[in-house]
Amino acid sequence: MNSPQQHVLIVEDDEAIAAGLALNLSIEGYVPTHVQDGGAALDRIRSDHPALVVLDISLPVKNGLEVLRELRAEGNRTPVVVLSARQDEFDKVAALRLGADDYVTKPFALAELLARIAAVLRRTQPQGLPAVPVPSDKPNQFGDVVVDSETRIVTRAALAVPMTHLEFELLAYFLRKPAQVLSREHLLGAVWQTQKGSLRTVDNFMKQLRSKLEIDPESPRHLVTVRGSGYRFDP
Repeated sequence: MNSPQQHVLIVEDDEAIAAGLALNLSIEGYVPTHVQDGGAALDRIRSDHPALVVLDISLPVKNGLEVLRELRAEGNRTPVVVLSARQDEFDKVAALRLGADDYVTKPFALAELLARIAAVLRRTQPQGLPAVPVPSDKPNQFGDVVVDSETRIVTRAALAVPMTHLEFELLAYFLRKPAQVLSREHLLGAVWQTQKGSLRTVDNFMKQLRSKLEIDPESPRHLVTVRGSGYRFDP
């Protein structure tokens, strides 16, 4: 059972964005809840004490900056990651000055947002989330990357590579299916265990994995695209 420290409150009036984020937070091991306006957000934060709040700026009742201002004025230090569709530098500066822990501009890469959430939680709650080991006979290796499925430790050129839970799950699935062409629909069902999510989610996570593991992410050697079909892992 998840601990209360894993509760993430999503404050977002766009149902599609909130649903997609909640799904992926659940897969990552968090307990997401969702409200759609700033007034409800303040009530929920005060009553439920979430570990972290993902807070959109453009909200009904009270906007995100007003919510943040009230929280900090009360002395509430709940970590907050602000989302905004605005490119205005003023909003970013205002949010950070009001006490936001991070700021992400829409449209965002889901993998990046999940990584930022995990980073904020590591800074504010050093205990983090427990890793769940999976059985393995021996570490997998490709290029200068070594993946130990038992400890869930990934290294590249002998240096540790930070991985989110879902990034590791996607990589581990590829390692179990070498040289097989896997469609985005197949990966969404096998790794995310849903057919309702956006296929762009898979693309975003592949981009993130390549940035961490490939020598040249733009011309990957191991995590390759098969045009019109999906992706393939070449050891």
